[in-house]
Amino acid sequence: MAFLRRQVVTAALTANAVRPLPGYRTSLATFFPSWLVGELAPHVLAVTVADAAAHATGRRRDTRGLALAAASSLGLAFLVAQSRRVREVAEESLVEALGADYADDLEDRPTPADLAVPWRRLAYPFRMREPRVHVERDIVYDDALGRRGMLDVYRPADTPLEGAPVLLQVHGGGWTIGRKDQQGIPLMHHLALKGWVCVAVNYRLAPRDRWPAQIEDVKKSIAWVREHIGAYGGDPGYIAITGGSAGGHLAALAALTPHRREWQPGFEDADTSVQVAVPHYGIYDVAGSTGVRATELMRDHFLGPRVLGRRWEEDPEAFEDASPILQITDEAPDMFVLHGRHDSLAPVEQARLFVERLRRTSRRSVVYAELPGAQHAFDVFPSIRSQHVVRAIDRYLHWHWHQHRARARTGARA
Repeated sequence: MAFLRRQVVTAALTANAVRPLPGYRTSLATFFPSWLVGELAPHVLAVTVADAAAHATGRRRDTRGLALAAASSLGLAFLVAQSRRVREVAEESLVEALGADYADDLEDRPTPADLAVPWRRLAYPFRMREPRVHVERDIVYDDALGRRGMLDVYRPADTPLEGAPVLLQVHGGGWTIGRKDQQGIPLMHHLALKGWVCVAVNYRLAPRDRWPAQIEDVKKSIAWVREHIGAYGGDPGYIAITGGSAGGHLAALAALTPHRREWQPGFEDADTSVQVAVPHYGIYDVAGSTGVRATELMRDHFLGPRVLGRRWEEDPEAFEDASPILQITDEAPDMFVLHGRHDSLAPVEQARLFVERLRRTSRRSVVYAELPGAQHAFDVFPSIRSQHVVRAIDRYLHWHWHQHRARARTGARA
């Protein structure tokens, strides 16, 4: 490909990452290139500068291509700066919700080195092996589901655990694709190295298995954790749940509905409550109750025909039951909600309205971080943004774990 043509493509991709094209019908086409360029902005910037420098030293210089390369470089540098701002945005969100002294409740206050961008780690973003973490794969939590009824357990490789906090990771994929080893890996590695037991779970997928199969399986995995996680060094009395996209929807819904026994067929008496939830870029309004147009289009053109297998007009109650925003009560657990401001697939308006209702109703902590420039799936592989997100979640969950233990000690003394 000629230099000018390469720079035209780079400039178009950069512009789409800086400001993705709006609209439901263009969202899929917009999302993927915007996500990759946004999270890999340092790498694309390095390649663009190297390409322009090599061309500038040649005999034939294309000034139009060099001008485009300069414009792309400015845009990519802007994306890098946006990613680095996530550290401050996330910290401000924690301070706003928990108080300026929340870090006093952490066992170890983060050092500047802990908060710095790990540039060496980001050089190979798709290499996500961590030899210090042991992964026990394909543990069966429901033998009737085949591979969809399996989970993986992440633990520190060289440190025996007892009574460790537990994180349950629910993958995304539009309720129709995906598996347990594709998302949440940076967060699970990070927390496992901090002494957590992390569990990544599969669940049945639509349209082969229609809703509510997905939430039933997530609840079944919570029940499995309650019963079996002690054998892996975890504390069955403390479960945090997280997930992105469809996984964010399922994590939020499971956290808000421990009383829904109809979603626990065959294990109605099991405790499926969780202590805290950290949903990422989730779908919170399946029913279209917020009036957000993109949400209504998703309901009518995807969720209804592909996931629920029915039209909203035929059974609005099923869509309402599946909407976390309509399941909020004052008994909602603590939550840390994260969403990208430029999310093409899950409208950020949903997250804002979900958090607004949570804060109005819940008696527990509600933290909301809206990440500037972030697309959908910003946490899938290590990037500047995802590393700052992982560390913010680390601070929140350790703060919450400390609060949980303090309440347990107070209750024991009483």
